[in-house]
Amino acid sequence: MTYLDFEKPIEDLQKELDKLKEMATKSKADLSKTIAELEVNLKNKIIEVYSDLTPWQRVQVSRHPERPYTLAYIDYCSNKTFMELHGDRTVGDDKAMVGGFGDVDGQTVMFIGQQKGINTKMRQIRRFGMANPEGYRKALRLMKMAEKFNKPIVTFIDTPGAYPGLEAEERGQGEAIARNIYEMIRLKVPVIVIIIGEGASGGAFGIGIGDKTLMMENTWYTVISPESCSSILWRTWDKKEIAAEQLRLTATDMKGFGLVDEIVSEPLGGAHWDYDDAAQRLKSSIKNSLAEIEKISITDRVNNRINKYCNMGFWDEIEEGQITNSQ
Repeated sequence: MTYLDFEKPIEDLQKELDKLKEMATKSKADLSKTIAELEVNLKNKIIEVYSDLTPWQRVQVSRHPERPYTLAYIDYCSNKTFMELHGDRTVGDDKAMVGGFGDVDGQTVMFIGQQKGINTKMRQIRRFGMANPEGYRKALRLMKMAEKFNKPIVTFIDTPGAYPGLEAEERGQGEAIARNIYEMIRLKVPVIVIIIGEGASGGAFGIGIGDKTLMMENTWYTVISPESCSSILWRTWDKKEIAAEQLRLTATDMKGFGLVDEIVSEPLGGAHWDYDDAAQRLKSSIKNSLAEIEKISITDRVNNRINKYCNMGFWDEIEEGQITNSQ
């Protein structure tokens, strides 16, 4: 297990518990009472640490290297029936964006999401989940296929942003994301969006338009990463903790702003502590959301989606004549 800096008290107790269990096994001594007490202390410490995480600590948890990624959730939700589909039929197959059909307890679903990679080599191949234009065009192709066969769509967002390379701009990165936003808002099938890790900028929004948006407890969603925000405002990354706080990027903040519809709770200590529990919670939310959305007619569903995104944000209307020179 990899521990984050603020998890040091948890790491110390876990190491002590592991040593005690090893000692009990080797010596055949009855240390069950001491082990039980230490397990209770460990659980209480995890509760204590995770009950009051700062926004920056939530960002750290969302980036935990052992946190489940898109394919892990898809395999669990589809009972390993997932059939991946490849290519945008124009340029190539972007490994940072995955998608295909899977069976969720008897219901066929089109899964689409960003995949970061589970080791160093795969992270390089998948560019840490940062898709090129062909990735977003592949995603749109699969969405249109799902619409053709009247199958619901579930997208998983986990990206630090769209790929910022020169070749991505040459192939129309901005147009690809804008096209997806335009097309997704008019899809006739149910669309559920889930932030499972990082949700940054247009890279996230390129597959982020849906009837219902779910956000896992220890994730973030905003227009820019805390580090980039810090570098723009203060010319250094050292203020990233302040930037994270000011960006109001946590699930609780997003729910308060009305930008997400539901927060999916995670196991004690975060999703990386218990893959199965985290995936089961997510699967239950997906099934409940699909059942809810499918009751709505196609016309109402599309209109609701359009109104939902048109009404996002805060503004004040000033009547004509209210503006003075001082204003």
